[in-house]
Amino acid sequence: MPDNQQGRNRQPRVRSGNEPPSAPAMEPDGRGAWAHSRAALDRLEKLLRCSRCNIFGLRPVDYTDDENMKSLLLLPEKNESSTTSHCSVMNTGQRRDGPLVLIGSGLSSEQQKMLSELAAILKAKKCTEFDSTVTHVVVPGDAVQSTLKCMLGILNGCWILKFEWVKACLRRRVCEQEEKYEIPEGPHRSRLNREQLLPKLFDGCYFYLGGSFKHHPKDNLIKLVTAGGGQILSRKPKPDSDVTQTINTVAYHARPDSDQRFCTQYIIYEDLSNYHPERVRQGKVWKAPSSWFIDCVMSFELLPLDS
Repeated sequence: MPDNQQGRNRQPRVRSGNEPPSAPAMEPDGRGAWAHSRAALDRLEKLLRCSRCNIFGLRPVDYTDDENMKSLLLLPEKNESSTTSHCSVMNTGQRRDGPLVLIGSGLSSEQQKMLSELAAILKAKKCTEFDSTVTHVVVPGDAVQSTLKCMLGILNGCWILKFEWVKACLRRRVCEQEEKYEIPEGPHRSRLNREQLLPKLFDGCYFYLGGSFKHHPKDNLIKLVTAGGGQILSRKPKPDSDVTQTINTVAYHARPDSDQRFCTQYIIYEDLSNYHPERVRQGKVWKAPSSWFIDCVMSFELLPLDS
């Protein structure tokens, strides 16, 4: 392949304090030099917008003195879900961004049967165990559930849909638009976060799981930490350690006006028992109950901790 052809095919890459997620390839709609230039500028703008904070908690907008560039980077993100996230199923069961992969969480045997019927009609794949290919998680009611499948779906930015979506699709034998049936709040925030290529919920956070866990087994908590972009610590962090307190990472999804933004290491304990550990809230190291961790997942927010 000629050198100039390779140069045109090479995808740009953004580096910051933490490694950003890969951006999807972008094909310009028009033709000619202007269309390619416009596409390149649009792609650059999106990459700059979604670039995470660096190790000092600073964004791309914090590094420019140009007022025009600042105003561009501070513009609200366009919500393209209404035009790009629709299934767009004809006879192939293919979404615009890939195939449908369905999984049910907490469904009855009859509901599971109907979901299998829908998968056959849409030529979609139906999973029994959650994996990274899942695109749609279907729940029986109108509320999000604290099942492992549902929480993994939230952390991966999947559609979390009411079972009414399955019924509507079966009635018309096509893939109905999902927005009407999406569980609001946490699942909605998570899906938009993924569409905008923003960091995962626990980006920049480390977790030490201390003690025994019965309500949510430790293995499940580890899966949730990993799915959320966090990391597991094998040793309990020491709040008075200079090494611990000088780790140069920030928690992307913490509130920017909170000291929690610079807390990156959490000691998690199960608070549904009579065990009440000593309080730890020192610099980079905080102690937090497992119920707080689960609530963070369900709401897709790094929730504040009571002081």
